[in-house]
Amino acid sequence: MHTSTTSTVELTPWAAEQLQQATNGYWYQDKISNQPIKRILTDSRHAELGDAFLALKGERFDAHDFVAQVAQNGCQVAIVQHPVDVDIAQLVVPDTRLALGYLGAYRRAQYPDLKVIALTGSSGKTTTKEMLGSILGQLAPTLVTRGNLNNDLGVPMMLLELRPEHQYAVMELGASHQGEIDYTSKLVQPQVAGILNIGTAHLGEFGGREGICRAKSEIYRHIAKNGVSIIPAEDDFTAQIRQAVQTSQQLSFGAGGDVFATHIQLNAQSSEFELHTPQGVSDINLPFAGLHNVHNATAATVFALAIGIKLDDIVKGLEHAKGAKGRLNFIQRQQYLFIDDTYNANPTSMRAAAEVLSQQTGFKVMVMGDIGELGDASLQEHHDLGRDLVDYNLNMIVAVGEFAQAALAGASQSGNASKLKAFPTQADALTFLINLIQQHQPESMSFLFKGSRYTHMETLMADLMEKL
Repeated sequence: MHTSTTSTVELTPWAAEQLQQATNGYWYQDKISNQPIKRILTDSRHAELGDAFLALKGERFDAHDFVAQVAQNGCQVAIVQHPVDVDIAQLVVPDTRLALGYLGAYRRAQYPDLKVIALTGSSGKTTTKEMLGSILGQLAPTLVTRGNLNNDLGVPMMLLELRPEHQYAVMELGASHQGEIDYTSKLVQPQVAGILNIGTAHLGEFGGREGICRAKSEIYRHIAKNGVSIIPAEDDFTAQIRQAVQTSQQLSFGAGGDVFATHIQLNAQSSEFELHTPQGVSDINLPFAGLHNVHNATAATVFALAIGIKLDDIVKGLEHAKGAKGRLNFIQRQQYLFIDDTYNANPTSMRAAAEVLSQQTGFKVMVMGDIGELGDASLQEHHDLGRDLVDYNLNMIVAVGEFAQAALAGASQSGNASKLKAFPTQADALTFLINLIQQHQPESMSFLFKGSRYTHMETLMADLMEKL
């Protein structure tokens, strides 16, 4: 866990016997902490007096090696898989990864009246989650998944942050392998849960969209019996998704669903539409660009309705929602518009971003980093992106990275190769972009930066902005 993922809020303390009860562990040599434990941390850099350091063991690292270091920093409690030769209280458990899950589930079970929404999908999770956070947060204290804490480690870490004042929780669940969502949704115990869409993100791990659908559909297994299952009405996999539903109550969103949008007007940096719901119809002025964000708003609406929120409160929450960092953030510098969409990418969201850029003014440049986790489909997916992106109302596409040449081949196939430039590194792309700005002065220009998280396209964007 990095600094950004560590909570700074005062958390509910743990007693030593609660830790033992939750994890089924034992205190090594009966050395037990008699002080309340304020936080459970997996990041050794932040562990201090009053914390319990949970030592995770991965394929390439073993945090048991850091127990001595956290002890030096004043931390007096460690949760470990085997005793370590350090003179602090050690709770020994069979598997620290699973122990983290047990602790998250224990904390969740302490708040039986908490209303929990869980959502998953190939794209749109973060923005839908932020919209829901805006809707619910104006009504009562709400815990919302922070950053990318949506996996088998991140979800229990978020649950550890539950406090008595929370009335709602919005949990984003990600899947990078079969069984992961089954595991995290069991921890979360949602009253309302569902899938936003089945796309091509993580194709590599699942061997195809059918595998992705199976993995995401695990979310329906742990919804409360009297809860509500949420279904995307216009997805290629809607029929398969419906088969996975186990609750009698279900609601759907999108064309043909219970909640849908009509009279959609897409503006450069916002959207307007008519929102249709079982509670009535309302006009929405959404401070998000792009048709995909209209879809995200209908999804947020149906989740909120399912958990008992009134339409007026939903409208107010949507109209005051703010995007997550790196999700279509608009930054104006002189005559240059920079659109920061660097948080992550998949083939669907890359096309959606191109659509948003095409609505902007001036000379339009899309700067595209590689998309990861596509497995054997990587070359073909980047080829198809290159082929399709040159058909949008854009002036230039700058592809950067290992698969830039595949995108160029796709652009060539469509007969528009001159619109796409391919570069192996960010440094090469930066030189080209600086020259491009010089060639087009004093013309206004719009740049959109996007790529998978590991490509750090925000670095390239920051480097270019510095040169202005």
